[in-house]
Amino acid sequence: MRGDDRQQGARFSYVSPEQRVPADHPLRPIREMVEEVLQELSSRFDRMYAQMGRPSIAPEKLLRALLLQILYSVRSERLLMEQLDYNLLFRWFVGLNRDDAVWVPTVFSKNRDRLLEGEVAQAFFAAVLGKIRQRGLVSDEHCSVDGTLLEAWASQKSFQKKDGDGGATSGDDPGNPTVDFHGEKRSNQRHPSHTDPAALLAKKGKGKEAKWCYAGHVLIENRHGFVVNTVLTQAYGRAEPDAALWMAEKISGTQRVSLGADKGYDQADGVRELRRMQITPHVAQKQRSALDRRTTRHVGYQTSQRVRKRVEEVFGWMKTIGLLRKLRHRGLDRVGWMFTFTAAAYNLVRARNLSALPSPT
Repeated sequence: MRGDDRQQGARFSYVSPEQRVPADHPLRPIREMVEEVLQELSSRFDRMYAQMGRPSIAPEKLLRALLLQILYSVRSERLLMEQLDYNLLFRWFVGLNRDDAVWVPTVFSKNRDRLLEGEVAQAFFAAVLGKIRQRGLVSDEHCSVDGTLLEAWASQKSFQKKDGDGGATSGDDPGNPTVDFHGEKRSNQRHPSHTDPAALLAKKGKGKEAKWCYAGHVLIENRHGFVVNTVLTQAYGRAEPDAALWMAEKISGTQRVSLGADKGYDQADGVRELRRMQITPHVAQKQRSALDRRTTRHVGYQTSQRVRKRVEEVFGWMKTIGLLRKLRHRGLDRVGWMFTFTAAAYNLVRARNLSALPSPT
């Protein structure tokens, strides 16, 4: 018998979003861990907001919505608000009822900036990592470090000389000017970007084009590949070794640890500083290396060289899923906030995946 295609809007619904989400949905374990983290941060949120005045968007809902934006690769906050309007899964994760109004995108962005001022991303990242440590999934003995270039939200036409002459032709369209620097070498010292002054020209290697970039750095532990520290810097020449030393100083514990890295970190002063901090440098060797057989002859060195490549999985996820291949924010503070928050989202997904694996017998 053919079914009836007549459609009539129901006045009431007795099925909640909680019932709509399957019990085995992959977002459920992530939301459980996020709820534990947000409860720990509740007192921090109380100190950020005034006791009187007009109520703002709850910071818990803001963070859950930003997590969804990363996990589902939603390109803009305007599209995120559109998804929240009709997607029951998104409403359930954020904590909105079926009839709750969705926020205006500009209001959402302004409320997000308050979390930026409160350094909430770093606190959220630390709380997530603490929950993972409680499960015994993080190693404090062997780590790896690496950096990557993040393309800034700045046009190649945004060059502007420091003397004020942008190189545009007089009478040209100010929104899309014809910039002429023909015969003149462009450099970070003489030609900053007027759309994102903190971004610097950088390229991945010889023969590659230079782009406006930031440099993102992560420190992972080698047991399961969790991110244990992050830092975002400008893309200058010594950004990677400088960031590595800064993160190495933050490694917890008093026992000697090893630190794996690629050839870019094989520098005499950096290796010397790591040894002063009681950290064994397991960096890949150049032709003229700062390491010798006293370090490279051990099996642990070969293991570190094999396992350190897991850091590329972190960057791959953050750029493809976390939307960091082409940045959506400008300024060192905003980009750094999103970089750390995306690393926390990666740790949540990694912990969920490891928890779903069968335990070894």
